[in-house]
Amino acid sequence: MSNKNGIGAEMLYGAKAAIPIVLGFIPVGIAYAIMAKGAGLNALETVLMSVCVFAGASEMMAVEMYKQGAVLVAIVLATFMMNLRHVIMSTCIFEKTERLGVFKRLFLGFFVTDESFAVITSEKKRCSFWFFASLGVTHYLAWVAGTAIGALAANMLPKSLSASLGISLYAMFIGLIVPGIKRNLRLLALVVGTAALNTLLSVFIQPSYSLIVSTLAGAFVGVFFVDLDGDKNADGKTRSSEIGDNLPAETEEAV
Repeated sequence: MSNKNGIGAEMLYGAKAAIPIVLGFIPVGIAYAIMAKGAGLNALETVLMSVCVFAGASEMMAVEMYKQGAVLVAIVLATFMMNLRHVIMSTCIFEKTERLGVFKRLFLGFFVTDESFAVITSEKKRCSFWFFASLGVTHYLAWVAGTAIGALAANMLPKSLSASLGISLYAMFIGLIVPGIKRNLRLLALVVGTAALNTLLSVFIQPSYSLIVSTLAGAFVGVFFVDLDGDKNADGKTRSSEIGDNLPAETEEAV
């Protein structure tokens, strides 16, 4: 099979891996757009923020702060603090990818989200550039599409439906982490520990900051504590070899 077919298989695999994220991003994007409209942003401004920023929680926090009259410096500082976790997340992700040049890393860095982090770090083999790019572009387009739908249809949606859309974010995360923690008890312990730390810290500091601190702490501990190589099956194969059996040989090569 040609290298072109190998790239196509990797891109298809990345797009399929993004399906759970897409199903969550579209309703959450609609919910964000409704929040932005309530804060006074027009449809173009709402969609442009998703196109340029691509950070759901940060966008929601920013429009809420804007609604409350916060100054630009405060909004930028708050979103910067919230996204500090991406430093550790990016390091973990690129440890799971094949060796890539600086420009490819910069390109893929835009698509590093909590969701892409969950998908890539749960993979049992090193991910190629084309897999990551396909995964990233697919869930990016889903977020922008959800925002556009919400911006255009905000006035037509019932308030009860609009208020319920936010729960899809939590459902999406549950769908992403459950397959991984079923195979890895250490990952389960890390998830539970991070949640417990967040709950404890929220008693003493603002919930937004407790989320940042607990996420950073969990990611840091996970680098040393969680083994993502996975258990072997009865036939001695790891999940990575099973995945590799279903893909062309060319996809195992570095890009």
